[in-house]
Amino acid sequence: MKSYLTLFLSVILFTSCISDDEVTCTPQTDEDIIEYIESNDLVTTKTASGLYYSVNNEGTGETPTENSIVDLKYKTYFLDGTNTSETESIALNLSTLIPGLSEGIQLFKEGGSGTLIIPSELAFGESGNATGSIPCGTVLVFEIEVLAVYDNYEEQNEAAILQYIEDNNLTATKTESGLYYVVNNEGTGTQPTSSSNVTVAYKGTFLNGTIFDESSVSGVAFNLNGVIEGWTEGIPYFKEGGEGILLVPYTLGYGENGYNTIPGYTPLAFDIKLISVNN
Repeated sequence: MKSYLTLFLSVILFTSCISDDEVTCTPQTDEDIIEYIESNDLVTTKTASGLYYSVNNEGTGETPTENSIVDLKYKTYFLDGTNTSETESIALNLSTLIPGLSEGIQLFKEGGSGTLIIPSELAFGESGNATGSIPCGTVLVFEIEVLAVYDNYEEQNEAAILQYIEDNNLTATKTESGLYYVVNNEGTGTQPTSSSNVTVAYKGTFLNGTIFDESSVSGVAFNLNGVIEGWTEGIPYFKEGGEGILLVPYTLGYGENGYNTIPGYTPLAFDIKLISVNN
C-alpha cells in the first residue's frame, strides 16, 4: 500500500522519461496527420507548436490553465484507428501531462469537447512511452470532454467524502489531517502505535463502491510506518478486535500520481478489522 511515483495511466498521458539513445524508428509525419484528417472529414486548426485540434463544443465554463486540475473524459487512438485507452472520468493535473495533451485541453472551457491530434514530438517522441505500448514516433489522437476545472481539488475531495458519509448514513469523525473514520467496534485488545506491526483484514473501494483491493478474512501483516498515511494515522484509532471504516482523501492516500489501478486525486474507503498487534 506504499505510494510510489508511478501510475498505470502513464501508458498514454504522462511525460516519458526514456532516453532517446539507441532508439531507431521512423516517426509519423505531418503528412500522416493530414491524411488522417482528410479521411475522417475533420475540420481542424493547427497551433504554433504543431498540435491539431477540432472543436465540437467550446464549452461555457472556466478555462483551464497549465496548472489546473481537470476532470476529463477521453478516448485515445493511433492513426490506424486502434483504441489504446479510454475513461469516463479522471482527475488530471495539466502540469504533469504530455505537452500536446496539456496544451490541447487548455483550448477548451469547462463542458467543452473535441479532438486533439498530437504529433510525436508533443507526445512521447522518438522513445515511445515507458511500457513500450506506444511505439517511438507515434501520433496520438484524443477525443476529449472537459467535465470540470478545479483550482483546489482538496475541496472537491472533501465534498465527495461528505457526500459518501451522507449517502451511507455514517457517523464519522474528522481528524486535523483530513482523515475521516467510523468506529463500528472499538475493540478491547492492544492499541497499536503509528509504528506497530499489525494484521488487518480490509476491503478497499472507490467511493462509487467499486472494489480495488481486498484481503482474506485472516488479514495481512504489515508495518504501519510503511503504508499510506491514512492507514498510519487511522489504524491506531482501533484496538485489537476493532472494526470500522477509514475514508482517506487523496492527500493521505496515493496522491496526485495514483498507484496501479488507483488514479491520482482519488479518495478511498476502507472497511477494516484490526485482527492483531504483533509488536
